[in-house]
Amino acid sequence: MDEQGVEDAAILLMSLGEEEASEVFKHLQPKEVQKLGETIAKLKVIPREKVEQVLTRFDAVAETQSMLVQDTDEYVRTVLRKALGDDKANLLLDRILQGSDVSSIESLKWMDSSSVAELLRNEHPQIVAAILVHLDYDQAADVLKHLTERQRNEVMLRVATMEGIQPTALKDLNEVLFKVLAGGDKIRKSSMGGVKTAAEMINLMGTAIEGTVIESIRNHDPELAQKIMDKMFVFDDVIKLDDKAIQLVLKEVASDSLIVALKGAQPEVKEKFLANMSTRAAETLREDLESRGPMRLSEVEAQQKEILKTVRRLADEGTIIIGGGAEDAMV
Repeated sequence: MDEQGVEDAAILLMSLGEEEASEVFKHLQPKEVQKLGETIAKLKVIPREKVEQVLTRFDAVAETQSMLVQDTDEYVRTVLRKALGDDKANLLLDRILQGSDVSSIESLKWMDSSSVAELLRNEHPQIVAAILVHLDYDQAADVLKHLTERQRNEVMLRVATMEGIQPTALKDLNEVLFKVLAGGDKIRKSSMGGVKTAAEMINLMGTAIEGTVIESIRNHDPELAQKIMDKMFVFDDVIKLDDKAIQLVLKEVASDSLIVALKGAQPEVKEKFLANMSTRAAETLREDLESRGPMRLSEVEAQQKEILKTVRRLADEGTIIIGGGAEDAMV
């Protein structure tokens, strides 16, 4: 969901009231809750026209609601606690309202990556690998960024060679971590770890770290490193997508995000996107790219990662086909 979509969703939730909004929050993922909570906290004044535009897109009950909460901070606190319980809500509230670090945990998925990394810093690489495969790829990648290069490489080697994990293998961690990560007997052994999981994590680490991780794995097992690279897909690989796939991606990506991402892309990649836009849209994008000043590499990579998430999501849904690996990608 783009920034506008998140804002619209936040306005809708604020118009529903605490009880109804808390029911919606119960069905969302940690990152979605945090993003919506942050957006709600920032929405102090909203033009009535905007509220009406959002409400007309939903059912008749929602359309009759136009009064928004007066104290957005307290609204976020109340809704999150009703939806998630005090423990999980408190883990997010500091970050949403004060931006402070989260020190206690009930679930790693509700923690910021630096805190998870600090918690796991002294654990054996096999234990760290067993934990990371339970997290979303982007969160796992962020955690790995906070580890030392040596530990990061050792962990990724174990992720890539992991064929499965039994929940009871996590007993070396503290009781809270075990309860959160074990997840009972319902966890499928075959779904944890492996080459694809390693590739997805490495994809999201950034080019500098990515190179050292792959090289470390290659030194240990060249064949394994190649298998991982075959599963990886980096931003420049979008040139391998067919025109229909590019057009579908363009529908999902905000124009400003595309401008930033293409600022640091290869000329062939830029042309690939431009060729799949209307003449007017392509001209506007060219002008925006030329007028946009120098940008930090971190900003460019961040937007490229967001677009890659969209590409992978569409591929997972079967809407587009990514195709072969990234062995010929420019990095």
